[in-house]
Amino acid sequence: MTDYYENIVEARDFIQKSITKPPSVGVILGTGLGGLVDHVMVEATIPYSEIPHFPLSTVESHHGNLILGELSGKSVVIMQGRFHVYEGYTLQQITFPVRVLKFLGIETLIVSNACGSMNPNFKRAEIMLMNDHINLLGNNPLVGVNDDRLGPRFPDMSEPYSRKLLGMAETVANELGKRVHQGVYVAVPGPNLETQAEYKFLRTIGADVVGMSTVPENIVARHMNMDVLGISVVTDECFHESLQPVSITDVIAAAYEAEPTMTEIIKGVIEKL
Repeated sequence: MTDYYENIVEARDFIQKSITKPPSVGVILGTGLGGLVDHVMVEATIPYSEIPHFPLSTVESHHGNLILGELSGKSVVIMQGRFHVYEGYTLQQITFPVRVLKFLGIETLIVSNACGSMNPNFKRAEIMLMNDHINLLGNNPLVGVNDDRLGPRFPDMSEPYSRKLLGMAETVANELGKRVHQGVYVAVPGPNLETQAEYKFLRTIGADVVGMSTVPENIVARHMNMDVLGISVVTDECFHESLQPVSITDVIAAAYEAEPTMTEIIKGVIEKL
């Protein structure tokens, strides 16, 4: 854990060389959702490959850059691409960048993802604000020796996604005239999509949508007392009674369709912070 802490500090110190104003907001962009950076007044773009101890993005549409700049009047750090269990990374590696964001001074984290909907009320290219989650990854990024410099041994998870930020996102969506949902996200390892029986099971245990990310980042963010807003873009409909085949091309196309609305909501929330 000493090495892990020192690695966080080393990565932070490297990034800080490119920062002119302390950032207050971090954003993690999911599959097909990297276009938010087009709205940023970019001060620096740092490839993950240049940052000490950072993993590398290997998934289509995840560009693998850290974007430093200004958005909606706030200094931001944006992860243009994230990491997943199915890429072979440990949960500690996947969440390492979240630790670094906190060490850069970020207190608010906005996390986006692409997901499949089991809730018949949530349709393709619609947006769900995460109000809770279920961890079915089979592991937890906090397993192992706890470093009290990073957070408590037993962090509370009664409010994994900030109710205040959820309210702000709902307000922004209403101001934009856009319909959004709230619901529960379940994380699974992937990379295969689920079977009919699995979708039925996930719906039965209380999940509205399913994806392969976000939950580890949230757990670590809450471990470090960051406020989190989770935004899910429905990229495919996973209703077990009428399940149809879906491809990554379909997923990315749906993400692109919903991205403008997601971008406006994120911009609006950051402006209200």
